[in-house]
Amino acid sequence: MATQDASDSEDCPFCQIADNHTDTEILLSDEELLCFRDIQPSATHHYLVVPRTHIDNCKCLQGDDIPLVERMVEMGWSVLKKTKVSNLDDVRMGFHVPPFSSVPHLHLHALAPASEMSFKSQLRYGPQSHWFITVDKVLSQLKTRGKVK
Repeated sequence: MATQDASDSEDCPFCQIADNHTDTEILLSDEELLCFRDIQPSATHHYLVVPRTHIDNCKCLQGDDIPLVERMVEMGWSVLKKTKVSNLDDVRMGFHVPPFSSVPHLHLHALAPASEMSFKSQLRYGPQSHWFITVDKVLSQLKTRGKVK
């Protein structure tokens, strides 16, 4: 897995956020992960969950990263509940697949309500997107192949 300490990734905006070098509002955090709002939201609720350790993208994940992805998902659900998303059945969570990642640091998108996303947002995050892989698909690939393809 391509990882490095956040302090070693001076040019990475998410590492800068993790190191408290920005004024980004952190909604949830722990020793491993943090969550904040997407600066270009594609849904009423659009949050990013990122590991404090720099991981390039979802294709760098291996089978032993399943617990990390599961913890990222847990934090995604926690922020959706904390921000009082009314319909937790209308949520979309996943990752952009390289080369379609806007920031080269692993980040989980948690979006709600998914059914109210614009056409443009559906192209980027919707079920028909070639650029977005759901958490379920990532976990399935990690469990069967040990790597995201």
